[in-house]
Amino acid sequence: MPHLLHVPALAPAEYAYVATVEPSARLVLTAGACPLDADGATVAPGDPVGQARQVMANLETALGAARATLTDVVRTTVYVASSDRADLVAVWQVVRDAFGDHDPPSTLLGVAVLGYPDQLVEVEAVAAVPAR
Repeated sequence: MPHLLHVPALAPAEYAYVATVEPSARLVLTAGACPLDADGATVAPGDPVGQARQVMANLETALGAARATLTDVVRTTVYVASSDRADLVAVWQVVRDAFGDHDPPSTLLGVAVLGYPDQLVEVEAVAAVPAR
């Protein structure tokens, strides 16, 4: 299990500032999870919250293929194709809700464009699965 550290000397945040991983852990690095359905179509065009839900479901599926779960995640990067802070906050809430009490270090970025047509959200993750 990763060790997530909140740093009292830094501003309070909804995520840990630091994660440490035991040397024996197996690292899992994902590609960016995208808001695509099983046929490769972009889900919820124009709706960052709907896309964030699909992204998190796809991320869980990808992690599961590597025998990992969201509680194994030690870092995320969340991309939102928007300059509107409200969109970033709304997407962040979906991501936070998916993780529940697990709060890995994360970076939230507003970007100009993402790779698929109508894509607004993408999430990359690094997980560390404890040795069994």
